Amino acid sequence: AEKIQQEKFGKDLVNHKTYCIVGDGCLMEGISQESISIAGHLKLSNLIVLWDNNNISIDGKLDVATSENNKLRFEACNWNVIEIDGHNYDEIRAALKEAQKSDKPVMISCKTTIAYGSPNKADSAASHGSPLGDEEIALTRKNLNWNYDPFEIPEEILTNWNKAGSRSNSEYKKWNERLDESKFRKEFYRLQNSELPDFKPKLEKFKQATFLDKPHQATRKSSGATLEALCDAIPELIGGSADLTGSVCTKTSKMTSITEENFSGRYIHYGVREHAMGAIMNGLALHKGIIPYSGTFLVFSDYMKPAIRLAALMKLQVIYILTHDSIGLGEDGPTHQPVEHLASLRSIPNVNVFRPADAAEVAGSFEQALLHKETPSAIVLTRQNVGYFRNEYNKEGFGQYGAYIISDTALNIDPDVVILATGSEVQIAIETKDILHKSGFAVRVVSIPCIEIFAKQEKSYQNQILGPKSILKAGIEAGIYQGWHRYLGSDGIFIGMEGFGASGKAEDLFEHFGITAKNAAAKISEELIKRRNKKKSRIKEFKDEFDININKQIEI
Repeated sequence: AEKIQQEKFGKDLVNHKTYCIVGDGCLMEGISQESISIAGHLKLSNLIVLWDNNNISIDGKLDVATSENNKLRFEACNWNVIEIDGHNYDEIRAALKEAQKSDKPVMISCKTTIAYGSPNKADSAASHGSPLGDEEIALTRKNLNWNYDPFEIPEEILTNWNKAGSRSNSEYKKWNERLDESKFRKEFYRLQNSELPDFKPKLEKFKQATFLDKPHQATRKSSGATLEALCDAIPELIGGSADLTGSVCTKTSKMTSITEENFSGRYIHYGVREHAMGAIMNGLALHKGIIPYSGTFLVFSDYMKPAIRLAALMKLQVIYILTHDSIGLGEDGPTHQPVEHLASLRSIPNVNVFRPADAAEVAGSFEQALLHKETPSAIVLTRQNVGYFRNEYNKEGFGQYGAYIISDTALNIDPDVVILATGSEVQIAIETKDILHKSGFAVRVVSIPCIEIFAKQEKSYQNQILGPKSILKAGIEAGIYQGWHRYLGSDGIFIGMEGFGASGKAEDLFEHFGITAKNAAAKISEELIKRRNKKKSRIKEFKDEFDININKQIEI
């Protein structure tokens, strides 16, 4: 983020270091290798990592779990490594001073003793996750010649601490003066305050052109087309992908790649490092001035899950483009076919999961992702082609309420069934309606591009879309049932997946797993006929009881 912003605004305004303190366990986590690798590759020379190298983890000495040489590991990834005694202040100062001049990221290996000064618990796992205890604290104070009460700060230390805290006041004042005089002042504040430029006219023009063109294409391609318009209008959008650029359509025609020699680009090649990609986007968003988006396959969102969860917890505006969204990806086989991933993402608080049905909903999804500044957004897209469903132009973009009626009953009579669907299955829902209509059933089709946004609407709007609880609800989605009970109720019908996918062509797989209009119509009509017969039976029972009561009255 610092390198990108420095390229835009110059060193007079942006020129800072980023410090990270890590322990032995941090360097064992898989994400550490992904991050170390990409930082070294891009020569992120403003990154300084201090490793608290004490050779202890919760289970004991590190040799119970690892024996790697971290110095060689970092050097192999193109870092500079400095080794010091982590308790020697002169060595610490010298190392930090040397790190300022590095042309690569720097790892400072600080050899330390855990619980330093404790006579009985120093250099042992016993001090890793537990307090020393009153007796050991007293012994440690004596051992370190520390004759002060808890929370008492000696005057000498307090004076030096305050000097350290105020030493940069003059630099800060000079920086503010440079900013006030800079031609970038207005843009700098706009970006730091997360204020969007006026992107809506350009998006509106694009949506109108899409309506006239009515493209029948994969929603991943519609996403790429939408990004062409948005990235022109919003310079802070920084894209990327996890080695899948051509497949996920995240690099626009005008974007150049960020490299170790060029940070003026707007596209990051994250490599096959989904976890680091998610974490790096969190850092970009936290830094301010950047709205990061990136792409991978939906099934690989599993690798990113910890970073997605933290983005949601920290209320960050991060956009995940997740393509190849169902068994519809076909020949890549069941390992790449996501079935539980929509439910998994929807289960994370404060994440908007968009699954648009066509090009119009794709544009609407991106618009909502940009307007929700404290919520990460997952835009889930197809590999296979889908239709374009609208005969009338809707300026609002089909995303602001999360769900809407895409096809209603004739003459607006109450429906016998409301079919709810997302993404590519909206097309199946419309075909299902056509079959049921021929059998005399009144059917409403509802597209739900974003369940989370729909759930936040007024109950009156939800009831307007869904109709009374007594009306049969059916859901169609090429994923698992989990989460759908909220809208389908205990007696609703779900057409989707109960297990993993298989290898084959998309159309063959949908047929094999019964995610078809024919199967949906059969199940729905069976239930509707049951309900009609039950209703007739109740009417007959009521009539018989009425006749008996009338006859009794006559006799009386």
